[in-house]
Amino acid sequence: MPQIEKSPPQPPRAPYRTEPPLGETPLGETPEPPPGPRTRREEPRTRKAGRSAVRRDLSASAVVFLLAVPLSLGIALATGAPPQAGLVAAAVGGIVAGLLGGAPLQVSGAATGLLVVVTDLVQHYGWRATCAITVLAGLAQLALGALRVARAALAISPAIVHGTLAGIGATIAIGQLHVVLGGSPDSSALDNTAALPGQLAHPHLAALLIGAATVAVLAGWGRLPGRVGRWLRVLPAPLAAVLAATAASAGAAVPRVELPSWGMPELPTLPDASVPALAAAVLTVTLVASMESLLSAVAVDRLAAERPDAPTGRTRLNRELAGQGVANAVSGLLGGLPVSGGAIRGSANVRAGAATRRATVLHGVWVLLCAGLSAAVLELIPLAALAALVMVVGVRMVSFAHIRHVQRHREFPVYAATLGGVVLFGVFQGVLTGIAVAGFLALRRLTHTRVTVTQEGEGYRVCVSGQLTFLAVPRLTRALALVPAHTEVVIELRGSFMDHAAYEALQSWSNAHRAHGGWVTLGGRASRPLTEPAGSHSCRPWTPWRNHHCTRPAPDLTASPESSGGQLLGGVSAFQRHTAPLVREELARLAREGQRPTQLFLTCADSRLVTSMITSSGPGDLFTVRNVGNLMPPPGSDASCDSVGAAVEYAVEVLRVGSITVCGHSGCGAMGALLDSAAPKEDQPTPLSRWLRHGRPSLARMQRIGRLGRGDVALSGRPVTDDQERLALVNVRQQLDHLRAHACVARRVAEGTLTLHGMYFHVGEAQAYLLDEATGQFRAVRGESAPRTA
Repeated sequence: MPQIEKSPPQPPRAPYRTEPPLGETPLGETPEPPPGPRTRREEPRTRKAGRSAVRRDLSASAVVFLLAVPLSLGIALATGAPPQAGLVAAAVGGIVAGLLGGAPLQVSGAATGLLVVVTDLVQHYGWRATCAITVLAGLAQLALGALRVARAALAISPAIVHGTLAGIGATIAIGQLHVVLGGSPDSSALDNTAALPGQLAHPHLAALLIGAATVAVLAGWGRLPGRVGRWLRVLPAPLAAVLAATAASAGAAVPRVELPSWGMPELPTLPDASVPALAAAVLTVTLVASMESLLSAVAVDRLAAERPDAPTGRTRLNRELAGQGVANAVSGLLGGLPVSGGAIRGSANVRAGAATRRATVLHGVWVLLCAGLSAAVLELIPLAALAALVMVVGVRMVSFAHIRHVQRHREFPVYAATLGGVVLFGVFQGVLTGIAVAGFLALRRLTHTRVTVTQEGEGYRVCVSGQLTFLAVPRLTRALALVPAHTEVVIELRGSFMDHAAYEALQSWSNAHRAHGGWVTLGGRASRPLTEPAGSHSCRPWTPWRNHHCTRPAPDLTASPESSGGQLLGGVSAFQRHTAPLVREELARLAREGQRPTQLFLTCADSRLVTSMITSSGPGDLFTVRNVGNLMPPPGSDASCDSVGAAVEYAVEVLRVGSITVCGHSGCGAMGALLDSAAPKEDQPTPLSRWLRHGRPSLARMQRIGRLGRGDVALSGRPVTDDQERLALVNVRQQLDHLRAHACVARRVAEGTLTLHGMYFHVGEAQAYLLDEATGQFRAVRGESAPRTA
């Protein structure tokens, strides 16, 4: 089914270059040596790196511990659960999920995204029933991890995910604002909003001042100036804010944290609810906790990858989901809150320099020790400070960057519907609302197509906005019927999809219009040409050439199509129609900045050798030198050969290319002429015969190989066909030796800033071979692993 390909965002350099297939070395790069046995010199370095990782993990675990304690207490108090439930969740999340999870640097603890859900569960079913739901949700996560559905869960629209988090954040912020003002929140966001004016009219002054001080420290802690500020910022902002609020509230009569004495946790009990209600509660906890954990794992993994000392290994999402399930089951059995991975704790762990999962586990150990040994200290914390901390967390969950992102992708209705559904009805209902709106928009975009026909001078433009499916074919054919015959038409397709029925209708009408003397240009946005669906490489300049479309002369040219002039001018006309719009922006940039190629490509002038095609290169990628026989005259040759030497010197000294490739090919006429050099010579040497003298060292080398009875070149996978092919292969090696004799090349090679490569291209087989100089064998470049666009 044909599709209109949208060009991917191009990097600032070499937009047409592709990466090499796996197992092959790109031109211009030196392959890394295979790993060998560890030497004695490496062992102390390894031990030193191990000690450094331990120190970094200890430091990071302390930072995350100081962040997790006040945050866990705040979440527990906000849900109406016992305060120690938050500490249990932090300890279990750190130790159990840290040991079993698939994201080593992610830190799990009391789930921020489940605050609204847990609050509702506690109020409706009680705390022991909420723990039972947590255990069941953990078992469900464990089953989902075993079924390996973690990647599929990430397929949910980002607008739904961000809208859910924003709705939860708004609900949290409104509810905790009541606590900051000295009141108590309701279970409904609407009720909290309605009661807010009365609460603002009669606030509790001491609680309000403590909350304001907490918010001020949270907002300004990262902006402390000077050396003192740099030292103070070692403390996490939440800990600093809670410490400041606790110190400021000393002696004031305000509600504070109350930790009951520790004892054996009571076993969870199933809620007195119907099976559908219980299933909905378990499904909600499972869905929100899983999505929060998986998205946080991906975010933490990306953040860790930006570090120069990033730990190796990929995040294993299915293992992470199973680890979160075990942690939730254990947390529920021990009387803890639901557990999930958190971006706040995980990003703090990465920024603190954590190297392994050891930091996550140690953070859980510190929380466990703190809960057992420092209960008296924790009871000094005012509730208003923890409420202000959780309120700020809720506000930050409403990200304006996410809003701009979904707006740019035309997904804001989905975001707004999800947010509103979460605030008005609850998390599960909000997610279902977002999914319904997303499905409706997708269906509308698929079926809503607008076709307009406008006259532009003597021609016409047909604009198709929306997806072009079989449902739009009648509307499209009616619009095309309005276009008169013998006219020039531009059909502009502004959608991203076209099915087979629409493709056939367009092609049939275009062929009929051309048969009656008209001219049709079929393209995407800005009249860019419509091409075949691209595979691994989106830029294929030889696609029209393959079908000989570019050889058609322009209508106003006098030369006949059969003449070389008509063919050349027809190709130029095709370039202006099809290729120029694609490369104009890149060529304008190159015109402004100048050329900065990375490779010099020395090859034969044979017309069958299309360098841009066999190297998948584009404007600005290659500095190309072509001559008869891809010869490189050695230093000291006569002055008539300075052209190639000058090009090499310019590429090496001025352009500072990183590699030089000498490429020979099959059926080379220059090699045939060298083999025929025993024929009688003319009295007066011609320019061609004088030039081919630089190929005689290659001929002598091949003859020397034959006399000595040893091989100097070979092809992998098949024998060398004949002497002409053998000479072409030997010539590549000989011209590389000539290159090394040039002073500028030898100096750069010795510095390690320039590499030389030999290449052979068999025209009939369309097969490229790269030279392994250590063995003298030309190895075939395989195409099994599709290259990715750079």
